[in-house]
Amino acid sequence: MKALRILYTLVVLFIFGSTTAQNKTEKPHTSIETLLNSKNFEFIANTALPLGQPPKNLVGSNYSITFSPEMVISNMPFYGRAYSGMIMGRDKGMRFKGKPEDFIITSAKNGYNVTTTVKGETDIYVISISVGYSSFATLSISSNDRGTISFQGEIVNNE
Repeated sequence: MKALRILYTLVVLFIFGSTTAQNKTEKPHTSIETLLNSKNFEFIANTALPLGQPPKNLVGSNYSITFSPEMVISNMPFYGRAYSGMIMGRDKGMRFKGKPEDFIITSAKNGYNVTTTVKGETDIYVISISVGYSSFATLSISSNDRGTISFQGEIVNNE
């Protein structure tokens, strides 16, 4: 009889623990989804991942991209190959601003994907972001005049 009580207690604790764990994991999903769907968020870069080069630590450098339905403002560095239109010593990095076109947010296996296109003054930038449920993200920028560069960082509220 005593063993049966212990068994019942363990089953109840297991079920309660599973329910509590599910509730805690669901909340971040909805908050990051709500933030992305608002189209008002900021990507803060922690690491640059240039093609063919070692990663570059960007922590504390204030590199970011701010997204809103009306404007995307990029203040990101660039490490990599430029194809045309670059004057030596005058590289401004991936600094541009413009109205986002085709601002698309889709659900993925472990989070969300965000894609948009921005026409800058002299180039067209395609931005792709893979965002995990914990708001950790990988962002890639490709353009006509430069090689693709990726960044790791996090998505935060820009308000």
